[in-house]
Amino acid sequence: MRFDIITIFPNILDSYTQESFLGRAQKKKLIKINFHNLRDWSTDKHQSVDDKPFGGGKGMVLKINPIYSAIIDIKKKSKGKTKVILFTPRGKKFNQKIASEFTRLDQVIMICGRYEGIDERVAKIADMKLSIGNYDLMGGELPAMIVTEAVSRLIPGVLGKEDFLIERVKGDGFIEYAQYTRPEVFTTKEGNSLNVPKDLLSGDHKKIQEWRDKHRKIIEK
Repeated sequence: MRFDIITIFPNILDSYTQESFLGRAQKKKLIKINFHNLRDWSTDKHQSVDDKPFGGGKGMVLKINPIYSAIIDIKKKSKGKTKVILFTPRGKKFNQKIASEFTRLDQVIMICGRYEGIDERVAKIADMKLSIGNYDLMGGELPAMIVTEAVSRLIPGVLGKEDFLIERVKGDGFIEYAQYTRPEVFTTKEGNSLNVPKDLLSGDHKKIQEWRDKHRKIIEK
C-alpha cells in the first residue's frame, strides 16, 4: 500500500517513518511512504507555490495549480484504488472506521496545507476532507502521519503479531484497556503506593479476563 504525502517540507518526518513498525513494514515492502515536495510542480524560477488571498487578509494561500499537477502525476504511480485526502479542520473526523476502510485502497494521497491555508478549489478535486480534531495546526504533516500509522497497523504483517489485531480490533472500533507491568508496587516520593490490581496477579485466567472485560472500552468514533 502506498501513502503519498504532498508537502512543502518533504524531509520533516523522515526519521519517524524510518523507525519502529513503519520502518520495518517498508523494508518488508508491506507499505511504501513517499513524501513529495510540492515545489517540484511549481512553474516559475522561484518555485513559488503560494500567493496572497483574494479579498485581502493575513498570510499566504497555497495555489491550486501545483497541487493539481502533483495529484495527477502521483496517481500515475498506482494502478489500483486511490483516494485523495485534503486535511482541514472543517473536514470529517478521522476515526477507526475510516482507517479500516482505507485498508481496502492501494494508494492514499494526502495534501498537507501550510501558511493561511489552501485554495478552496482543491477540495473540489480531493475525494475527502479529513480532520483529526477540533483544533488548528501549523500544517497537515502530523495528520498525514496519524492516518498513515492508523491504517498501516491494520495491514497484516505490519505489527508482526496477527493475534494482536484479532484481540484488539472489533468491527469498526478497537478495544482499549488498562495495562500494567513490573514492579507490582511502585512508591512515589510522597510515599504513595501505586499497586497492580490483585486480579491480574492471581494467575487465574478467568479472573484476569473478567477484570479486563470490566475495565475495557470499545472506541468506535
